[in-house]
Amino acid sequence: MKLFGRKNRKSDEIARLKENELFRRQYLGSVAHELKTPIFMIQGYLSTLLDGGLEDELINRKYLERAEKNADRLIRIVNDLDTISKLESAMTQLHLEYFDVVALARELADQMELKAREKGISIEVRAVEPIRVHADKHYIGQVLMNLISNSITYGRDGGRTQVTFRDALDRVTVEVSDNGIGIPEENQPRIFERFYRTDAARSREHGGTGLGLAIVKHIVEAHGERITLRSAPGEGTAFSFTLNKI
Repeated sequence: MKLFGRKNRKSDEIARLKENELFRRQYLGSVAHELKTPIFMIQGYLSTLLDGGLEDELINRKYLERAEKNADRLIRIVNDLDTISKLESAMTQLHLEYFDVVALARELADQMELKAREKGISIEVRAVEPIRVHADKHYIGQVLMNLISNSITYGRDGGRTQVTFRDALDRVTVEVSDNGIGIPEENQPRIFERFYRTDAARSREHGGTGLGLAIVKHIVEAHGERITLRSAPGEGTAFSFTLNKI
């Protein structure tokens, strides 16, 4: 029986190593693919300019602006990769403090107002009183910013984004919801995976890195909390996460 048990453990270990290796290859492939797209675009614009386009006033500024836009996208990808790498390797220390999460949500909603206005989307933070939580303010701000930005990106023109709070004893539940395009049920189990997109073409068009929701999940779980998703195609999406008040 002992020999049989050792064989089973060895077999499980081999299977785990194979799974990790497959995940590593897929991850590196995804990283390479995400980085290549803006790099090739920048290279193409610069080559055109060097081949004579720089003297053409009709295209020189336009191509430089497009190259800059792709350089900004490249920087966002690298920054997100750095963030998620630190979160996964536990290199990032949370700096816990007490702060008003309602005030933070309102501050971030104000920052996103211009982006929302371009689509005619209204942002509403629904809370009557301050709610003090014990968390890392910087990282929770990143969670809220990513979720609000996502809701605007995939919201319908003239729609709405709402941030609501449910206060219960030692916990508060924060929810960011919209009435946008929603997420098909078959895609929902993978929505927090790195680089996973339900609509890759549209996500890249809007400049998404495919890492935002993965970062959100890691930050929430680093706090010992959990995040959930509720969505239906054509009806909208709601992301909810909990925070400690004590």
